[in-house]
Amino acid sequence: MPATVARLTPPLDFEALLRSWKIALRSERKSESTIHSYTTGVRVYLRWCEANGHEPALDRQLVRAWTAELLETGQPSSVVARQLAVRRFSAFVVDEGELDSDPLLGLKLPKIPQKVLEALSEAEARSLVAACSGPEFRDRRDEAIVRLMLETGLRRAEVCALKVGDLNLDQQIALVRSGKGGKGRIVPFGIQTTRALDRYLRARRSHRLADVPDLWLGDRGRTLGYDGVRFAVQYRADLAGLKDFHLHKLRRTMACRWLAANGSEQGLMAVAGWTSHAMIARYTNASAAERAAAESRRLNLGEL
Repeated sequence: MPATVARLTPPLDFEALLRSWKIALRSERKSESTIHSYTTGVRVYLRWCEANGHEPALDRQLVRAWTAELLETGQPSSVVARQLAVRRFSAFVVDEGELDSDPLLGLKLPKIPQKVLEALSEAEARSLVAACSGPEFRDRRDEAIVRLMLETGLRRAEVCALKVGDLNLDQQIALVRSGKGGKGRIVPFGIQTTRALDRYLRARRSHRLADVPDLWLGDRGRTLGYDGVRFAVQYRADLAGLKDFHLHKLRRTMACRWLAANGSEQGLMAVAGWTSHAMIARYTNASAAERAAAESRRLNLGEL
């Protein structure tokens, strides 16, 4: 019986495979922000290998050493995202027949300590909206963005992707064509957000790019991209004097306010674009005690 000859695997061409992976991810209708996150994670790993004198490879021990070093210097949540990107890239390489087996299969993700995720208080939310007041184009635009995100919890990528035609002010809804995971949904909003959007759209008509389909326009003759939305809202947060602000707080704030107003968990999941109840606990753990106290007072079980 002839002896089995082991297959000799040549070194991986990481640059070529990363280009192919991006194509594959787009074919799966992954968002550009997801693709950027995945490929960035792999590139961070490759740079670490080179900086530490290692031949870049999908190697279990190397990835563990890299993860351990990241945990010493970075945020645990970002470390998980980085390692997960490398693991998914490794699985893609195997699927494409570049490796016979996945060397990272079953590699455990680092444990993340459960943090209390803070939302904006009612006073902070009102201050943020007030910081957008003014007659200029960017004032109208920023108030519309802030109100829309505070009320609907739209993700930044979803806000950036909106087109003018995705708004229906008569019905007070916005169409999210492709949210996280490629899922679309209808998002409702109230009269104050409708008014802010209407004022922005009227100001938008005199913009030099008024005919482009993108909803958000910059005040320097350009559309407002992913970073532009972050800069615009952060500028308003600075004006409002909000400390430790980051854009995702708006999504947490929406979830906390929804439950505090006795909104249903099913309705919150539909509006936020969640398919797991675990996301509710994750986003609203900071306000759980306050809601429990309010419910206790309402139930008044001490009346015996």
